[in-house]
Amino acid sequence: AEPEKGIFIAESPKVIERALDSGCKPISFLVEHKHIEGEAKELIRRCGDIPVYTAEYEVLTKLTGFALTRGMLCAMRRKPLRKFQDLCDGINRIAILENVQNPTNVGAIFRSAAALNMEAVLLSPGCSDPLYRRASRVSMGTVFQIPWTFLPDDETYVSRLHKLGYK
Repeated sequence: AEPEKGIFIAESPKVIERALDSGCKPISFLVEHKHIEGEAKELIRRCGDIPVYTAEYEVLTKLTGFALTRGMLCAMRRKPLRKFQDLCDGINRIAILENVQNPTNVGAIFRSAAALNMEAVLLSPGCSDPLYRRASRVSMGTVFQIPWTFLPDDETYVSRLHKLGYK
C-alpha cells in the first residue's frame, strides 16, 4: 500500500526464496505452525535472527483476511527502483505494460515474460505494483528474476524509448 516506505509482503516459500535470491532483505515471517519444521525451516534458517510469528491456519486466515497459500508470509524491504533508461542500457528484449491494473494479470505477464526470455519489464504508472502480494505470487516469484521499473508519469517515455533504439 505504501511502496515509498520500502516494504512488501512475499507469500509462499517459492516467492520468498526468489525474493531472497534477488537480494531483498527480510524483516519478519508469519508462518502456519505446521510449516515451521517443513518448507519454512530452511528459509527461516537462511534469514538469520529475524522475528518468526506462528499460528494455526484458522488464526492466520482471520488475521490476514485471506487463505494463505503454502502457509508462509515474509515482510521484506524493497530495493530502490532503477530509472528506466539505466534498466534498458545494453538489453534488447523488453516488455511494456500499459495500465494493467489487475495484479493477477501483472503476475501472469511476468511469468510469460520470463518464459519468453524478456530482459526487462517496464510498467506505466497506471499498472498494479508487481510487488503487490497477489502479483508476486501469481508470477511465482519471476518479478524478482526479471529486472523491472515504472516508467515516468508522462507521455514522453515512448519517444525516449525510440531514442534508445527501441521500436
